[in-house]
Amino acid sequence: MKALLLAAGAFAAEGSGVNRNFRPGNGVDAMSGINIPVGPIVLLGAPGAGKGTQAKLIAGHYGIPHISTGDILRDNVARGTDLGRKAKRVMERGDLVSDDLVNGMVADRIKQPDCDRGFVLDGFPRTVAQAEWLDRELAAKAGEKKPTVVVDVEVSYNQLLQRLTGRRTCPVDGKIYNIYLQPPKTEGVCDVCGTQLFQRVDDTEEVISERLKSYERQTKPLEEFYQKQARLRCVNGDQPVEKVMADMFRAIEGGAAAAGSE
Repeated sequence: MKALLLAAGAFAAEGSGVNRNFRPGNGVDAMSGINIPVGPIVLLGAPGAGKGTQAKLIAGHYGIPHISTGDILRDNVARGTDLGRKAKRVMERGDLVSDDLVNGMVADRIKQPDCDRGFVLDGFPRTVAQAEWLDRELAAKAGEKKPTVVVDVEVSYNQLLQRLTGRRTCPVDGKIYNIYLQPPKTEGVCDVCGTQLFQRVDDTEEVISERLKSYERQTKPLEEFYQKQARLRCVNGDQPVEKVMADMFRAIEGGAAAAGSE
């Protein structure tokens, strides 16, 4: 329950325009999924779609780990693993970490005992090649019989622009506002400390537009890959977080049930 509340609050703080007073309920039992063996779950969604927040809610609801490729990359580098050392050298050169290194880190993580009932992948796979690798890895995993359920959080382009370009940050306490969806009481000023808010360079419309176009180019083939296998479930991410959450649970359990009957 605590994890659900924190995640929902974080989603509101990201400037997504959802209800700050949201609490689990509204027809959704926060612990009802704890004994459901849902298997592997892959979340797709553009920047600003709320994918990371929904991943945390799913993990809390079903009692399975939330696996973010960014987190496991930082963890491997921090622990000085063989893969982490290789990745660190690559990043220090300013290059992108290769699929082989990322795949290796994901493989190590999903072999851990806490992944036996399932897990949520956030930020992976990003390409068809990674999706094909994941299918092979899961097929080879001892006792793994539950096909991956893939859920795409769909948010309109204009809504994504508002969520991302509308963000304003307080340089003192880090509090995030959204001028369109959750504006401060006084324009341009932090409610807490009165400091002038600023817009990050990464949140300008030019940068955000390019990020969204890049995501579309990269992810479209991935969506088609899963759609051809009848594994793709779509959820409307323009809704309030509690509605998205309820639809997400239904999509996951429906996908897992359909996969199990094949």
